[in-house]
This record gives sequence, C-alpha cells and structure tokens, in this order.
Amino acid sequence: MEIIGANHPLADIWAKVQREERLTFDDGVRLMNSNDLASLGYMANFVREKKHGDKTFFNTNRHINPTNICQTLCDFCAFGVRMKDPNAYTMTIEEIEHRIDMITPDATEVHIVGGNNPSLKLDYYENILRLVKQKRPELHVKAFTGVEIDHFTRVNKLSVGEVLDRLIDAGLDSMPGGGAEIFAEEPRSIICDHKTTAERWLEVHEYVHNRGLRTNCTMLYNHVESTEDRVDHMMRLRDLQDRTGGFQTFIPLSWHPDNTVLIEKYPHLGWSTGFDDLRVVAVARLFLDNIDHIKTYWMQVGDAVAQTALWYGADDLDGNVVEEKIYHAAGSKNSQGMTKLDLVKLIREAGRQPVERDTLYNVVNTEFPDTSVEINSQNDVEELTVL
Repeated sequence: MEIIGANHPLADIWAKVQREERLTFDDGVRLMNSNDLASLGYMANFVREKKHGDKTFFNTNRHINPTNICQTLCDFCAFGVRMKDPNAYTMTIEEIEHRIDMITPDATEVHIVGGNNPSLKLDYYENILRLVKQKRPELHVKAFTGVEIDHFTRVNKLSVGEVLDRLIDAGLDSMPGGGAEIFAEEPRSIICDHKTTAERWLEVHEYVHNRGLRTNCTMLYNHVESTEDRVDHMMRLRDLQDRTGGFQTFIPLSWHPDNTVLIEKYPHLGWSTGFDDLRVVAVARLFLDNIDHIKTYWMQVGDAVAQTALWYGADDLDGNVVEEKIYHAAGSKNSQGMTKLDLVKLIREAGRQPVERDTLYNVVNTEFPDTSVEINSQNDVEELTVL
C-alpha cells in the first residue's frame, strides 16, 4: 500500500528514490529532521529490497583488541586509558596466540583494532598479522582503523604507503571503518580534539582503496553533532566512494555515554533512542546510493532495534564477534558475543533470510538448522556454533 501520496511532505524525495536519482544535501537534512519514521522506513526498505531482497548478511568472526593504552584519549571514548592507568593492558604475542587458538574452525574473519599506544612499534602489529596467517592462513584479517594507520606513520616516521606495504606483506587483507567519528570540525573538536583529522582519515582510506583493499566506513552520532553534520559526514563518504568504490559497508554507531569524559562535560547528553537509531539507518540507506551495504551493529543497538532496522534499510547484522571490549567499556549491556544459531534465529524472527558471508560478501552458507527448536545443553550450543 502506498503511504507516500502526492501531497506528502516527502513526496518529491520519494519520487527521486523511485527514479534512482541522487539525493541532495538539503534532501538529506529534510530526511534527518523528519519524524515520520514510517515513511522513512518505507522508502529505505524499498531501496534495501531492490538491492538485496530479503537477504540479511552476517559473518562468523572474532574481535581482538591488543591494547587499550591510547595517547589520543578522546572525550567520547571509554576504552582508551593512559599507560599508568591500573586498567591499562597490552597483550603479549603469547596472549594473542591464545585468542587466535580460540577462534572457531568455521570463522572466516578476525577483526583487530586497539588504542594508539605510543610504545608499540610497527613490528608488533606485523607480528600479530603474521601469527594469524601462520596459525589460520584461511582467515581474512580486517585490521586497524584509519586513525591507527595515521598513528603508525607518526610513531614509526613512515609514510602511509610504507606502513601499508609492510602491513599488507605481513597479512593485512582489509580495514574496518572506525575512527571516522563525525567529520564536521566543530563537533569533532569537542569529542576528539587530538584525533586524526577528517581530511586525513579520508586520505588514508582513499590510499587504501587505491592499493586495492576494501574498507568499511562509520559515523558516530548522538553526541553534540547537528543534523547538518550527520548529512555532511555521509556526503563526504559518498564523494570518496564516487572516486574509489572502495567502501563495502556503512555502519552508523550511536555514542554510548557511560564512563566517558564527554558525559561529564555535557551531562544533558544520554543514550540514543531506538527512534533515532532507525532514522539514521533509513537515511543512510537512502543517501548513500553508492555503498552496497548498511550494517546495524546488533551489539551496539541491541537485538530488538537491530531486527527492526532490517526493515529500515539495513541488510547486515555484523557477526558473532566474541569478546568485544570497546562498547562494553562505555556501558553496553548487550552480550559480548552470539552463537551462529543465535544470529540466524534473530534474522529469521525478523522475517528475513539469513546469509552467512565472508568479509568481502562472498556467500559462505544459506542452509541452517531449524531455529524453532529449544537448545537444551551447552553441548548443543557448541555443536550449532560450528555448523
């Protein structure tokens, strides 16, 4: 049933969507300011189903955060700490090897990110990559944000190209999209004043794309940014994608306030609402016409919002993760990991078709057990996890 008639306030944008005509900055602002969530979802789902039908992607992965020591110490972040902090840690190679050994046989990806630790030279990270490839050569290594790459250039007095040459030779396969935060100068100076600039983040990713590696991209919202800042951020990502085609997935990330300096400075801020989470996903799907996938990060928004987002433009739920530290340092109450069957069930209960993928969206599996049965023991869970 058509819910956006000729007299609807968003009728002109809906007409553009149907014609596959690119939305303007002003269109994006109107959408981001709209409280008509049903219409936003209707339009975004139209685009989502045109691209992917009922398919919802996920992967089997493992997160490793080698260190939480960080010289940047962004006000919005609860993960990074100073070197002398009692909670500071840096994993030894032996500790990382133990985590690699714990990765399930069916996993296709290991995701490695951490703090900007000034005491670690590039060979530490090269050794991690080589260890993964030695122990599990079939795993795709998605590692190091654009901010970390920039940090490596400064600590090691190397160019971006020199850093990437060494990391690729050691086993780097692709990069995640973290560190983008919000590109607009005013909010960026408030939430992460000492971080890599927006221009440098985009420059690093453009270089990586031109080297033939794919990356993801993100946006941090629900802090001090404006509606216009959100759309400006998406427009800069869209512009870079026009030049390189290297972004695979856009992941909107809502800021979690617990244990952060930012909430102390701006106590009126708080947790995002499900309404705004869904609005951002929907606008992203409509505005980012040249990025194939929109991810709703179940660990960050929670199961219920993630399921709903699959009807608001999202086509990816991320993976089963295991031992995520960054969002949990900021107060996330969601699980640190899920079994594969949990993810399949989550997708099916939302009325979508689960598709297990690898990092590059090659299909791994579409046949899964009946998720309507009760899981009666830990052995059952372990069996189903490796199916």
